[in-house]
Amino acid sequence: MMHNKSVLRNSFLLIFAFMVVEAVFGFLSNSLALISDAFHMLSDAAALFLSLMAFKISEKRANLKKTFGYKRVEIIAAFVNASALVALGIFVIIEAFVRFFSEPQIEAETMLAISILGLIINLIVAIYMHKSSDIKENLNIKGAYLHVLGDTLGSVGAIVAALLVMKFNFTQADSITSIFVSMLIIKSGASLLKDSFNILIEAVPLKLDTDKILGVINGVDGVKIVHDLHIWAINAGTNALIAHVVVDDALSVAEISKMIKRIEHELSHAGIGHVTLQFESESLGHKAGLICELNDDEGHEHFGHCH
Repeated sequence: MMHNKSVLRNSFLLIFAFMVVEAVFGFLSNSLALISDAFHMLSDAAALFLSLMAFKISEKRANLKKTFGYKRVEIIAAFVNASALVALGIFVIIEAFVRFFSEPQIEAETMLAISILGLIINLIVAIYMHKSSDIKENLNIKGAYLHVLGDTLGSVGAIVAALLVMKFNFTQADSITSIFVSMLIIKSGASLLKDSFNILIEAVPLKLDTDKILGVINGVDGVKIVHDLHIWAINAGTNALIAHVVVDDALSVAEISKMIKRIEHELSHAGIGHVTLQFESESLGHKAGLICELNDDEGHEHFGHCH
Protein backbone atom coordinates (compact mmCIF):
# COMPACT_ATOMS: atom_id res chain seq x y z
CA MET A 1 0.00 0.00 0.00
CA MET A 2 2.88 2.35 0.82
CA HIS A 3 4.17 1.96 -2.74
CA ASN A 4 0.71 2.65 -4.17
CA LYS A 5 0.55 5.81 -2.06
CA SER A 6 3.90 7.10 -3.31
CA VAL A 7 2.87 6.43 -6.92
CA LEU A 8 -0.38 8.36 -6.43
CA ARG A 9 1.43 11.23 -4.71
CA ASN A 10 4.08 11.58 -7.44
CA SER A 11 1.49 11.26 -10.22
CA PHE A 12 -0.72 13.88 -8.58
CA LEU A 13 2.19 16.35 -8.24
CA LEU A 14 3.19 15.92 -11.90
CA ILE A 15 -0.37 16.28 -13.24
CA PHE A 16 -1.13 19.23 -10.94
CA ALA A 17 2.12 21.04 -11.88
CA PHE A 18 1.36 20.67 -15.58
CA MET A 19 -2.20 21.87 -15.01
CA VAL A 20 -0.96 25.05 -13.28
CA VAL A 21 1.55 25.81 -16.06
CA GLU A 22 -1.10 25.17 -18.73
CA ALA A 23 -3.64 27.42 -17.00
CA VAL A 24 -1.11 30.27 -16.57
CA PHE A 25 -0.08 30.19 -20.22
CA GLY A 26 -3.73 29.89 -21.23
CA PHE A 27 -4.64 33.12 -19.44
CA LEU A 28 -1.49 34.91 -20.68
CA SER A 29 -2.14 33.93 -24.29
CA ASN A 30 -5.93 34.24 -23.98
CA SER A 31 -6.21 30.69 -25.36
CA LEU A 32 -9.52 29.01 -24.55
CA ALA A 33 -8.11 25.67 -25.73
CA LEU A 34 -5.33 25.81 -23.16
CA ILE A 35 -7.69 26.87 -20.36
CA SER A 36 -10.25 24.15 -21.12
CA ASP A 37 -7.55 21.48 -21.27
CA ALA A 38 -6.24 22.75 -17.94
CA PHE A 39 -9.68 22.08 -16.42
CA HIS A 40 -9.54 18.57 -17.90
CA MET A 41 -6.19 18.01 -16.20
CA LEU A 42 -7.72 19.38 -13.00
CA SER A 43 -10.27 16.53 -13.02
CA ASP A 44 -7.41 14.02 -13.26
CA ALA A 45 -5.57 15.72 -10.40
CA ALA A 46 -8.77 15.63 -8.33
CA ALA A 47 -9.20 11.89 -9.00
CA LEU A 48 -5.59 11.19 -7.98
CA PHE A 49 -5.95 13.33 -4.86
CA LEU A 50 -9.19 11.56 -3.89
CA SER A 51 -7.52 8.16 -4.25
CA LEU A 52 -4.51 9.32 -2.23
CA MET A 53 -6.70 10.58 0.60
CA ALA A 54 -8.65 7.31 0.55
CA PHE A 55 -5.41 5.39 1.07
CA LYS A 56 -4.45 7.60 3.99
CA ILE A 57 -7.86 7.22 5.65
CA SER A 58 -7.91 3.44 5.09
CA GLU A 59 -4.70 3.11 7.11
CA LYS A 60 -6.46 4.19 10.30
CA ARG A 61 -6.70 1.39 12.83
CA ALA A 62 -9.88 -0.52 13.55
CA ASN A 63 -11.67 0.27 16.79
CA LEU A 64 -14.72 -0.85 18.73
CA LYS A 65 -16.99 1.38 16.62
CA LYS A 66 -15.26 0.65 13.29
CA THR A 67 -14.44 -3.02 13.77
CA PHE A 68 -13.35 -3.52 10.15
CA GLY A 69 -11.42 -0.26 10.15
CA TYR A 70 -11.64 2.22 7.27
CA LYS A 71 -10.60 0.00 4.36
CA ARG A 72 -13.98 0.35 2.65
CA VAL A 73 -13.10 4.05 2.04
CA GLU A 74 -10.90 2.85 -0.85
CA ILE A 75 -13.94 1.29 -2.50
CA ILE A 76 -16.01 4.44 -2.01
CA ALA A 77 -13.25 6.44 -3.73
CA ALA A 78 -13.21 3.93 -6.59
CA PHE A 79 -17.00 4.19 -6.92
CA VAL A 80 -16.84 8.02 -7.01
CA ASN A 81 -14.05 7.97 -9.60
CA ALA A 82 -15.95 5.46 -11.74
CA SER A 83 -19.13 7.54 -11.55
CA ALA A 84 -17.16 10.63 -12.55
CA LEU A 85 -15.66 8.78 -15.54
CA VAL A 86 -19.08 7.70 -16.81
CA ALA A 87 -20.62 11.16 -16.21
CA LEU A 88 -17.71 12.92 -17.93
CA GLY A 89 -17.92 10.54 -20.90
CA ILE A 90 -21.68 11.14 -21.32
CA PHE A 91 -21.22 14.91 -21.02
CA VAL A 92 -18.49 14.97 -23.71
CA ILE A 93 -20.63 12.85 -26.08
CA ILE A 94 -23.57 15.27 -25.69
CA GLU A 95 -21.30 18.26 -26.33
CA ALA A 96 -19.73 16.50 -29.31
CA PHE A 97 -23.14 15.92 -30.93
CA VAL A 98 -24.04 19.60 -30.43
CA ARG A 99 -20.78 20.75 -32.01
CA PHE A 100 -21.04 18.23 -34.86
CA PHE A 101 -23.87 20.18 -36.46
CA SER A 102 -22.15 23.53 -36.10
CA GLU A 103 -19.06 25.09 -37.68
CA PRO A 104 -16.68 25.51 -34.74
CA GLN A 105 -13.62 27.70 -35.12
CA ILE A 106 -10.71 25.50 -34.15
CA GLU A 107 -7.12 26.72 -33.77
CA ALA A 108 -5.61 23.49 -35.04
CA GLU A 109 -1.98 24.46 -34.45
CA THR A 110 -2.60 25.37 -30.81
CA MET A 111 -4.77 22.30 -30.35
CA LEU A 112 -2.01 20.08 -31.77
CA ALA A 113 0.72 21.58 -29.58
CA ILE A 114 -1.39 21.25 -26.41
CA SER A 115 -2.42 17.70 -27.27
CA ILE A 116 1.17 16.55 -27.86
CA LEU A 117 2.35 18.09 -24.60
CA GLY A 118 -0.61 16.62 -22.72
CA LEU A 119 0.03 13.21 -24.30
CA ILE A 120 3.65 13.22 -23.14
CA ILE A 121 2.71 14.09 -19.55
CA ASN A 122 -0.14 11.59 -19.39
CA LEU A 123 1.96 8.82 -20.94
CA ILE A 124 4.67 9.36 -18.36
CA VAL A 125 2.13 9.16 -15.52
CA ALA A 126 0.20 6.22 -17.04
CA ILE A 127 3.34 4.13 -17.64
CA TYR A 128 4.63 5.00 -14.16
CA MET A 129 1.35 3.93 -12.54
CA HIS A 130 1.11 0.77 -14.66
CA LYS A 131 4.60 -0.42 -13.76
CA SER A 132 4.81 0.73 -10.15
CA SER A 133 1.36 0.22 -8.61
CA ASP A 134 -1.37 -2.39 -8.17
CA ILE A 135 -3.84 -1.30 -10.86
CA LYS A 136 -5.24 -4.81 -11.39
CA GLU A 137 -6.35 -5.74 -7.88
CA ASN A 138 -6.72 -2.41 -6.06
CA LEU A 139 -9.93 -0.71 -7.26
CA ASN A 140 -8.98 2.61 -5.70
CA ILE A 141 -5.76 3.04 -7.68
CA LYS A 142 -7.41 1.46 -10.74
CA GLY A 143 -9.98 4.28 -10.71
CA ALA A 144 -7.25 6.93 -10.63
CA TYR A 145 -5.33 5.12 -13.38
CA LEU A 146 -8.40 5.00 -15.63
CA HIS A 147 -8.77 8.78 -15.29
CA VAL A 148 -5.19 9.26 -16.49
CA LEU A 149 -5.61 6.64 -19.22
CA GLY A 150 -8.79 8.34 -20.39
CA ASP A 151 -6.98 11.66 -20.66
CA THR A 152 -4.18 9.92 -22.56
CA LEU A 153 -6.68 8.52 -25.07
CA GLY A 154 -8.22 11.96 -25.29
CA SER A 155 -4.85 13.48 -26.18
CA VAL A 156 -4.33 10.88 -28.92
CA GLY A 157 -7.77 11.60 -30.31
CA ALA A 158 -7.15 15.35 -30.18
CA ILE A 159 -3.88 14.95 -32.09
CA VAL A 160 -5.62 12.98 -34.83
CA ALA A 161 -8.45 15.52 -34.97
CA ALA A 162 -6.03 18.47 -35.11
CA LEU A 163 -4.14 16.87 -38.01
CA LEU A 164 -7.38 16.23 -39.91
CA VAL A 165 -8.45 19.85 -39.40
CA MET A 166 -5.05 21.15 -40.56
CA LYS A 167 -4.90 18.83 -43.58
CA PHE A 168 -8.53 18.71 -44.77
CA ASN A 169 -10.27 21.43 -42.73
CA PHE A 170 -12.50 18.62 -41.42
CA THR A 171 -13.68 20.36 -38.22
CA GLN A 172 -16.15 17.58 -37.39
CA ALA A 173 -13.16 15.32 -36.71
CA ASP A 174 -12.95 16.91 -33.25
CA SER A 175 -16.47 15.74 -32.39
CA ILE A 176 -16.05 12.27 -33.92
CA THR A 177 -12.84 11.48 -32.03
CA SER A 178 -14.35 12.86 -28.82
CA ILE A 179 -17.33 10.48 -29.13
CA PHE A 180 -15.10 7.49 -29.85
CA VAL A 181 -12.74 8.17 -26.94
CA SER A 182 -15.65 8.90 -24.58
CA MET A 183 -17.26 5.54 -25.39
CA LEU A 184 -14.03 3.78 -24.42
CA ILE A 185 -13.86 5.78 -21.19
CA ILE A 186 -17.51 4.97 -20.35
CA LYS A 187 -16.84 1.25 -20.93
CA SER A 188 -13.88 1.26 -18.54
CA GLY A 189 -15.74 3.39 -16.01
CA ALA A 190 -18.80 1.12 -16.13
CA SER A 191 -16.65 -1.95 -15.43
CA LEU A 192 -15.04 -0.27 -12.41
CA LEU A 193 -18.46 0.97 -11.27
CA LYS A 194 -19.81 -2.59 -11.36
CA ASP A 195 -16.86 -3.99 -9.37
CA SER A 196 -16.99 -1.29 -6.69
CA PHE A 197 -20.80 -1.47 -6.46
CA ASN A 198 -20.65 -5.24 -5.88
CA ILE A 199 -18.32 -4.67 -2.94
CA LEU A 200 -20.43 -1.86 -1.49
CA ILE A 201 -23.59 -4.03 -1.49
CA GLU A 202 -21.52 -6.91 -0.06
CA ALA A 203 -22.16 -9.25 -2.98
CA VAL A 204 -20.04 -12.38 -3.41
CA PRO A 205 -16.75 -11.27 -5.05
CA LEU A 206 -16.81 -12.03 -8.77
CA LYS A 207 -13.60 -14.09 -8.66
CA LEU A 208 -14.85 -16.46 -5.96
CA ASP A 209 -16.62 -19.75 -6.73
CA THR A 210 -19.40 -20.26 -4.15
CA ASP A 211 -19.85 -23.94 -5.08
CA LYS A 212 -16.13 -24.55 -4.60
CA ILE A 213 -16.18 -22.82 -1.20
CA LEU A 214 -19.21 -24.89 -0.10
CA GLY A 215 -17.44 -28.01 -1.29
CA VAL A 216 -14.48 -27.18 0.93
CA ILE A 217 -16.66 -26.86 4.04
CA ASN A 218 -18.93 -29.82 3.29
CA GLY A 219 -15.89 -31.95 2.46
CA VAL A 220 -14.64 -31.84 6.03
CA ASP A 221 -15.52 -34.97 8.03
CA GLY A 222 -18.21 -34.28 10.61
CA VAL A 223 -19.98 -31.45 8.76
CA LYS A 224 -23.68 -32.23 8.24
CA ILE A 225 -25.30 -28.94 7.18
CA VAL A 226 -24.03 -25.48 6.22
CA HIS A 227 -26.52 -22.62 6.50
CA ASP A 228 -26.69 -18.84 6.99
CA LEU A 229 -23.78 -18.42 4.58
CA HIS A 230 -22.44 -14.95 3.77
CA ILE A 231 -19.43 -14.20 1.56
CA TRP A 232 -18.32 -10.64 0.84
CA ALA A 233 -15.29 -8.40 0.30
CA ILE A 234 -14.13 -5.85 2.87
CA ASN A 235 -12.07 -4.23 0.13
CA ALA A 236 -10.64 -5.43 -3.19
CA GLY A 237 -7.93 -7.47 -1.47
CA THR A 238 -9.71 -8.92 1.58
CA ASN A 239 -12.54 -11.45 1.34
CA ALA A 240 -14.57 -12.63 4.33
CA LEU A 241 -16.96 -15.47 5.13
CA ILE A 242 -19.34 -16.29 7.96
CA ALA A 243 -21.40 -19.46 8.16
CA HIS A 244 -23.26 -21.70 10.59
CA VAL A 245 -22.04 -25.30 10.51
CA VAL A 246 -24.13 -28.11 11.96
CA VAL A 247 -22.05 -31.02 13.31
CA ASP A 248 -22.58 -34.25 15.24
CA ASP A 249 -23.48 -33.78 18.88
CA ALA A 250 -20.78 -36.23 19.95
CA LEU A 251 -17.84 -34.16 18.69
CA SER A 252 -15.52 -32.76 21.34
CA VAL A 253 -14.19 -29.19 21.52
CA ALA A 254 -10.76 -30.45 20.46
CA GLU A 255 -12.22 -32.17 17.39
CA ILE A 256 -14.18 -29.07 16.42
CA SER A 257 -11.01 -26.96 16.81
CA LYS A 258 -9.24 -29.25 14.35
CA MET A 259 -12.16 -28.85 11.92
CA ILE A 260 -11.94 -25.06 12.19
CA LYS A 261 -8.20 -25.06 11.44
CA ARG A 262 -8.69 -27.32 8.43
CA ILE A 263 -11.58 -25.29 7.01
CA GLU A 264 -9.69 -21.99 7.49
CA HIS A 265 -6.61 -23.46 5.80
CA GLU A 266 -8.58 -24.76 2.81
CA LEU A 267 -10.60 -21.54 2.46
CA SER A 268 -7.41 -19.44 2.44
CA HIS A 269 -6.43 -21.27 -0.76
CA ALA A 270 -9.89 -20.51 -2.17
CA GLY A 271 -9.41 -16.76 -1.64
CA ILE A 272 -11.06 -16.27 1.77
CA GLY A 273 -8.79 -14.53 4.27
CA HIS A 274 -11.23 -13.78 7.10
CA VAL A 275 -13.35 -16.73 8.28
CA THR A 276 -15.95 -16.83 11.06
CA LEU A 277 -17.69 -20.14 11.71
CA GLN A 278 -20.45 -20.91 14.22
CA PHE A 279 -20.70 -24.61 15.04
CA GLU A 280 -24.09 -25.93 16.13
CA SER A 281 -25.74 -29.13 17.29
CA GLU A 282 -28.34 -31.02 15.26
CA SER A 283 -30.67 -30.79 18.24
CA LEU A 284 -31.28 -27.09 17.53
CA GLY A 285 -33.44 -28.18 14.59
CA HIS A 286 -32.32 -25.71 11.90
CA LYS A 287 -33.58 -25.81 8.35
CA ALA A 288 -31.11 -26.76 5.64
CA GLY A 289 -31.57 -23.42 3.84
CA LEU A 290 -28.22 -22.07 2.72
CA ILE A 291 -29.25 -18.41 2.62
CA CYS A 292 -30.87 -16.76 5.62
CA GLU A 293 -33.15 -13.86 4.69
CA LEU A 294 -33.00 -10.96 7.12
CA ASN A 295 -36.43 -9.91 8.38
CA ASP A 296 -36.95 -6.51 9.98
CA ASP A 297 -40.62 -7.06 10.89
CA GLU A 298 -41.42 -6.16 14.49
CA GLY A 299 -41.83 -9.10 16.80
CA HIS A 300 -39.74 -11.46 14.62
CA GLU A 301 -37.22 -13.35 16.71
CA HIS A 302 -34.19 -14.28 14.66
CA PHE A 303 -31.45 -15.03 17.19
CA GLY A 304 -28.92 -15.35 14.37
CA HIS A 305 -30.53 -18.54 13.00
CA CYS A 306 -32.92 -19.55 10.24
CA HIS A 307 -35.92 -21.44 11.66
